[in-house]
Amino acid sequence: MSSGDFFFALFGAGALAAAVLPRVVAGRPLSMPLVFLLCGVALQASPLPLPEVDPVGDRMWVEHLTEVCVIVSLMGAGLALNRPVGWRHWQASWRLLGVTMPLTIVVTGLLAWWLLDWPPAAALLLAAVLSPTDPVLASEVRVGAPTESEHDEDEVRFALTSEAGLNDGLAFPVVMAAVALAAAAGTGLSGAWVGQWLLVDVLYRCVVGVLAGLAVGRLLGWMFFRAGWESMRLSEHRDGFVALGATFLAYGVTELVHGYGFLAVFVTACRIRAAERAHGYHTVLHDFVEQVERLMTAGLLFLLGAFVAQGALTRLTWQGALVGLLLLLVVRPLTGWAAQFGTAAGPRERVVTAFFGIRGIGSLFYLAYALGTEGFHVPAGELWAVVTFTILASVVLHGTSASPVISRLDRIRLLKARRRHRGKRPGDDEVAHERL
Repeated sequence: MSSGDFFFALFGAGALAAAVLPRVVAGRPLSMPLVFLLCGVALQASPLPLPEVDPVGDRMWVEHLTEVCVIVSLMGAGLALNRPVGWRHWQASWRLLGVTMPLTIVVTGLLAWWLLDWPPAAALLLAAVLSPTDPVLASEVRVGAPTESEHDEDEVRFALTSEAGLNDGLAFPVVMAAVALAAAAGTGLSGAWVGQWLLVDVLYRCVVGVLAGLAVGRLLGWMFFRAGWESMRLSEHRDGFVALGATFLAYGVTELVHGYGFLAVFVTACRIRAAERAHGYHTVLHDFVEQVERLMTAGLLFLLGAFVAQGALTRLTWQGALVGLLLLLVVRPLTGWAAQFGTAAGPRERVVTAFFGIRGIGSLFYLAYALGTEGFHVPAGELWAVVTFTILASVVLHGTSASPVISRLDRIRLLKARRRHRGKRPGDDEVAHERL
């Protein structure tokens, strides 16, 4: 049997499965990422000719594949959000970013330093790598396709989607701090790197990321919806692949001037969305991006499953597993819950938002990127084992619980809205505004 023919057949079957599975598992305690993860494990354990998956030896491939998947998902998230960006409307998002994320990084870093006895740079790297959330791996907890209404998104889905859209970029400064700390430790530990890190990696690169995203988004918003020439006004032609052009343009331009491309892509998407909020072209762009994202996520989760079957967790210790479980079951839920006091969300919504701090593809990218820049005095296999275990645990825990939990919230929200309107069918905006 030709290995090339086998891979064509495998890719075709995987693409068809990625189209069918979301509808098959809808409403069930199961998710598409979990299915592909298990398929990767099962096929790798079979006698079929699958390639060796080695993220240490093939670090560059892992970095770039996950990089593309993350920026595509960021474009999709930005295009899907209906609410205009603002302090009051996005209050839960700012709280999760400004309170939950820093506390999660600090506590996870201390746990890694204490339980694993890792050097400070390696402990900080693990905390930074595991800080971004990723609702791609549980579609029930993110907002759906864009609509004309600015008020039809419930607090749970909106908070988790907007948080993930921004924290993928905001994790970068902390990763760079871990890289700088590791470099300083190799030349005699000092704090001389802190000033440059604050000026360049925090201030300059974040500001450039936001400004570049605004500029590119403004330009593309004009081109899509307001250009005088019809041939330039791309919304008239409804080509979905234009979303990929916007994604790569924003990312590439920003990285060329040494800004954070992840931030720029999400800001670009939000700016395009704001250019003409009610236009149906947003749905075309979002649907195309969502399909590409689903294909890439399925493929990466399949490869992750194969990596697990090949022995990815052989370097995992009980201490490393405990760090991952504490992050998912204690650190994120507590910090996420505490950060939401004073927001519009009700008590049950705060609990659900805090619990679904899903870890995923972004963590794989950041680890591959960091290991290519500096040595952290911890074997790469150990770092990969802890991160892989945490993602596996998140896929299983959140993937099986998302549908039942979110469906129950939706039912309660709809029931409350009907009672408020005396049995009449309430609108989507009215249902979304019910607090639980």
